[in-house]
Amino acid sequence: MLHLCHLIQESALYISTVIEKGGGQLSRIFMFEKGCMFLCVFGLPGDKKPDECAHALESSFSIFSFCWENPAKTKLVSISITNGPVFCGVVGAVARHEYTVIGPKVSLAARMITAYPGLVSCDEITYLRSMLPAYNFKKLPEKMMKNISNPGKIYEYLGHRRCIMFGKRHLARKRNKNRPLLDREKELEAFQMAQQRCLHQKKGQAVLYEGGKGYGKSQLLAEINFLTQKEGHRVLPLMLKEADSKQCFYAIQTLMAIFFEIDTCPAYYRQECLQRHLRGIVEEQLHCLFNDLLFVKFPLSFKVSHMDDVARQKKVKACFIKVLQEAARETPLIFLIDEAQYMDAASWEFLETLLSSMPIIMVMTLTPIFTLCGWAQHFLQSPQAILMPITKLATTSLLRMACWELGVVSIPQELQIYLHRCFGNPLYCEVLCQDLLSKDMLLFHDLQKEEEENSKWETLSANAMKSIMYSMFPANSEEGQELYVCTVKDDVNLDTVLLPPFLKEIAVSQLDQLSPEEQLLVKCAAIIGHSFHIDLLQHLLPGWDKNKLLQVLRALVDIHVLCWPDKSQELPAEPILVPSSIDIIDETKEKKTKLDGGSASLLRLKEELSLPQTEVLEFGVPLLRAAAWELWPKEQQIALHLECACFLQVLACRCGSCHGGDFVPFHRFAVCSTKNSKGTSRFCPYRDTGSVLTQVITEKLQLPSPQDSFPFQMKPSRTQEAFSSECCRTEEEFLDQVKRKLAQTSPEKDLLTTKPCHCKDILKLVLSPLTQHCLVIGETTCAFYYLLEAAAASLDLSDNYMAFFYLRKASSLLGQPSAFSFLKKHKVKICQFEEATFCRLLSEVCFNMGHITLAKKLARKALRLLKRNFPWTWFGVLFQTFLEKYWHPCTLSQPPNNPSENKKNLAVLQQQLHCLSLLWQLYNLEATASSYRFACLATLMQKNSAEEFANEAQVVSTYVELSQFSQSMGIKDKWLHCEQMAIQKSSLCWFSREGLLATAQLMQALAYTKLCLGHLDFSIKLGFQAREICRHLKKPALENLVLSVLFRSAFLKKKFGLCVHVLESQWALISQGYDVLGLACFYSACLDLLLYGKGLLFRPFSECLRFVQIYEHSRVLTSQSNVMLGVHSSLAMWFAQESQWGLFEHYFSKACQLVKRTNASLFGAHGFVRFLECHVLMLQKIPEGIFMHIPLELRSQTLEYFKEFFSRCVTCPVYHQWVSELKASVMRCEKREFMSLTNSIRPFDTCLTRIWIKGEFLQENNS
Repeated sequence: MLHLCHLIQESALYISTVIEKGGGQLSRIFMFEKGCMFLCVFGLPGDKKPDECAHALESSFSIFSFCWENPAKTKLVSISITNGPVFCGVVGAVARHEYTVIGPKVSLAARMITAYPGLVSCDEITYLRSMLPAYNFKKLPEKMMKNISNPGKIYEYLGHRRCIMFGKRHLARKRNKNRPLLDREKELEAFQMAQQRCLHQKKGQAVLYEGGKGYGKSQLLAEINFLTQKEGHRVLPLMLKEADSKQCFYAIQTLMAIFFEIDTCPAYYRQECLQRHLRGIVEEQLHCLFNDLLFVKFPLSFKVSHMDDVARQKKVKACFIKVLQEAARETPLIFLIDEAQYMDAASWEFLETLLSSMPIIMVMTLTPIFTLCGWAQHFLQSPQAILMPITKLATTSLLRMACWELGVVSIPQELQIYLHRCFGNPLYCEVLCQDLLSKDMLLFHDLQKEEEENSKWETLSANAMKSIMYSMFPANSEEGQELYVCTVKDDVNLDTVLLPPFLKEIAVSQLDQLSPEEQLLVKCAAIIGHSFHIDLLQHLLPGWDKNKLLQVLRALVDIHVLCWPDKSQELPAEPILVPSSIDIIDETKEKKTKLDGGSASLLRLKEELSLPQTEVLEFGVPLLRAAAWELWPKEQQIALHLECACFLQVLACRCGSCHGGDFVPFHRFAVCSTKNSKGTSRFCPYRDTGSVLTQVITEKLQLPSPQDSFPFQMKPSRTQEAFSSECCRTEEEFLDQVKRKLAQTSPEKDLLTTKPCHCKDILKLVLSPLTQHCLVIGETTCAFYYLLEAAAASLDLSDNYMAFFYLRKASSLLGQPSAFSFLKKHKVKICQFEEATFCRLLSEVCFNMGHITLAKKLARKALRLLKRNFPWTWFGVLFQTFLEKYWHPCTLSQPPNNPSENKKNLAVLQQQLHCLSLLWQLYNLEATASSYRFACLATLMQKNSAEEFANEAQVVSTYVELSQFSQSMGIKDKWLHCEQMAIQKSSLCWFSREGLLATAQLMQALAYTKLCLGHLDFSIKLGFQAREICRHLKKPALENLVLSVLFRSAFLKKKFGLCVHVLESQWALISQGYDVLGLACFYSACLDLLLYGKGLLFRPFSECLRFVQIYEHSRVLTSQSNVMLGVHSSLAMWFAQESQWGLFEHYFSKACQLVKRTNASLFGAHGFVRFLECHVLMLQKIPEGIFMHIPLELRSQTLEYFKEFFSRCVTCPVYHQWVSELKASVMRCEKREFMSLTNSIRPFDTCLTRIWIKGEFLQENNS
């Protein structure tokens, strides 16, 4: 027994020593009737290492050899290795608790020991992940194992041994012709320049690409392999593995075997093949030098027999160089070596000699984490070697790669956010995409299938994807190719999707390399999110002081685990504090003074509304955040999410430059009155803990916000009174007034030098994480509240898809709607105001997606919940119009004295205004008498509600909308009257951001008006001034509209240089967002420039046509008849110019279907003019007989269209004179007068179309 104990002790010590080098631990020792078993584990929590499978195999073989060296002591040694997830922790009864691992993989290893005795066996996963050469393994026969149903393939590990075989001529990756190399132009250029230097200087060149695992080094080599072989070069490709570094001269041995083409030929033919290559270059008596190296059997010559080993090695190298030099004279030679860090020292030495001896090109890849040998470092210092670092893929390139992996042209934004955890690593992106496919989390939709009008919100996911720009514009796709987009299934939350085991293993091993303090900080930061604020991190680590926190953060930043969003920023020595924009009432201040100094300081930090960028950090290592989040136990995870939610709750409002407040106006006041009546709080479980800090935060939710500055009846200040006395009576005076206010140099008064808006950062750093925190802790009511805020913020930032994303999450919280209204019961308790807000936001999202019927349905429902019904019938319209005109003004009453009740009323009024504005815009898209009546009623109700609001900025915005509605309907007097009213009301709009926005909207409307009236110079001035304000306010949708007006004014004024400048600005704006309608307006402008801009080309015609072909079935564009009429008519004119009359008829027929659905708006009038030009052109081409289908009454139909244009487009006289000229040409054509109009007079010196008349162009008159 003592001898047995001594043997076990000796074995245990040796096993522990061997496995510890690779990160393994000896877990348990079993004694049973058949012998003794040692359970060893690699990758225990906190001790994860890379390449664990390889380390486990090597350690096992070392232990196996050690045990067999003592035959007297051991009779049989069996070792089995498996790889996979297991449970790790304390198991067993309380009396005999032990820390161990259990699971199917542990059971499989135990069964393999008995099934394959006397061997080192491993499962297939271990074999594949070890990345060891295949000749180190031997496949074992399948055997039945107890309680194991499908063990998979089993292999015997033979250890490192030099076999009589060469490495294989292959690279890790094969080139895929359907997936071009992304974002690697600089790397390819470095190789091409090395090629040129080698050709001209006749010297060897080496290019070494250095990059981390998965960065695409092998794919780059595959691309170079393809390009060089295409050029006729001779390429020798080789991929090395870690085991190859232990074999002397292995890399050169394999490369030369590939060169002599003996690596793939049969063994009996090898010698003959080699002799054929050496004949005439190397003396025959020296052929035997290659016997051992290339596995041949030439007779030993007398000369060689008298050489020592050193002389033989030198002679072999000299012969190799001589052979290669001879080959390079005929065809350029290129060595491609993948994973060159595994090359042995002797091979590095030979390559350096070869580089200086002949014109050869060597391309290698390196992984930077490995320490290279001395000869390798000497090689890198050679002047003929270039070290080229491979950086991560750009975000756009990564998205294109994801599209290729999934076989789609676009992926949703939530999936883009999910893929950000790849940090530009192509391998990680590929694995994540394949994981989503294997878990069946995605849905795929045919892009070119025409969308149907949806009547249910729950079925809009696919249409939402089709309403935005695609991630990968399929410009080169073949005709008839099926194109798809993908969406995430409704029941999938990508924020909580676990990492694939392969990626988690990589991430956990990186995490375990950090110190315990660094690991704790990273795990806490992972709870917060990808980006996090230092103060919130401090809140989760209350035992750490600020200095300790900054010290650990500095260490993590230095090793690039964390990074700043802006690389130029540095860690602040002291936190930069921004005064809170939320006023603290006296009661709260008194409670704050009772807190200790540390808590009070911490609370001051949390009161920052706009988080300073210098104190915001984000993860800089791929996958680390997701892996660290998964490591938390469930209970601790929920507790930390709760802490984060309570911290962020106070910051969930507009930024300081927007003067705070809710994104849904007065949201907290409309909700808090309901909550207070029930005696509940947002985080009931957390408040029960008695935390003083929590009580202060909970009460702070109900504090007055800067929205208090808009009382129910506003009394103007002295400054406002003085300014209002200078009431603007004309557009010129208004523009001068705006210029004077913007030109003020006083910092207190200068409106455009104030802090920029940070609401986008609030959405990213506060609202979006806050919704996730609430969902994790199960506070669904609170999550619904902040999902509404996030959706409203997204719409405010013109991001319709993310608004849809947040509302879809909110909809899933409410549950499936019942078929019967009386059975409707939401899973989440919400008040009537929140339900109305939810419907209003849904309506706006549906409107932006082109689903008009559903948008109207939801807007009506929201109004009904807000106790402001909108009629369904024409009789109801008449009755409601009478009430709004005569009864509603008499019912305006004084507001109640209760401030809280005032704000609740204001919240309801604001939502009513939004709903009514949506309704008139929705009905305005339908050119029917019934829709006109409904739209007029909606505008009347909106005006009355705005006057009840008593907010000047809101009144100005309403009059601007009424003006635009009247113009589009052709009501000239009301159009100009509303505009003048807006100018008069604008005098009090300068003292808030909301007022500045209303002024920008008014300036855009004035620029639009002057364009319609033909005052082009003044329209351009107004447009530039409006754009300046829009850029400051960060309102991309409004800025895009301003740029569209600017382009049209400049185009009609023939200022083509300005047109190009405007289009450049518009493209930069559209490319940042996902606006399909904005893109349609942009390409419509490009077509105008192509047709009538004297040959100017901003975008090629093929791109414009491809856009129309791909997006024309989108509901967004099918609902916008005004824009699409101009697009289809312009395409028809282009094909007429190219004499492609079949395509002309195709697009002209589409325009004919749209013309009845347009109105008198600028885009509608412009499209109508283009349509009339097509009609005139058809009339002129009838005698030539080039059209297949011509209506019999084409001429009378054309005259009817002319009559309809003048009756409809009364409010767009800028085109009247030109349309009159077109009509005159038709009349002269009938009377067979002279039809070549060479001296046409253009209204306002504009640039309009060219028309063919008897084969000649209608030329411009420059007089």
